[in-house]
Amino acid sequence: MATQATAQRRFSFLQIAITLQTLTIFLQAVSAGLLLTSSYGETLHGVGARVMYGASMLYVLAAVLAWKPGGGSPRPVWHASGFLVLASVQVVLGIAHIPSVHLPLGVLMFGLSVLALARR
Repeated sequence: MATQATAQRRFSFLQIAITLQTLTIFLQAVSAGLLLTSSYGETLHGVGARVMYGASMLYVLAAVLAWKPGGGSPRPVWHASGFLVLASVQVVLGIAHIPSVHLPLGVLMFGLSVLALARR
């Protein structure tokens, strides 16, 4: 019984981490629009990038915690690690001001995050 409750808690933590990641990526799209139309958009987008990166790291942590103790499939860890790699590339592209790749990658990340959320 205790093991099932622990597994349920881990599942919930993983679900929360994916939801948070998806939400922060969506908010980055909103702040990107503000970046084009307001003076505070750049600040918001910069802060949002840090929060989104943190959410991606949290997703990796949640995936490892859900996998390791229970001995389940490592697939969520690979997915979360892939998101962290994409987030890292996204940050580098944003700092380098390469919107021709930065924007489509953001859309791809949002779509993949929604897909990961739907699978949970």
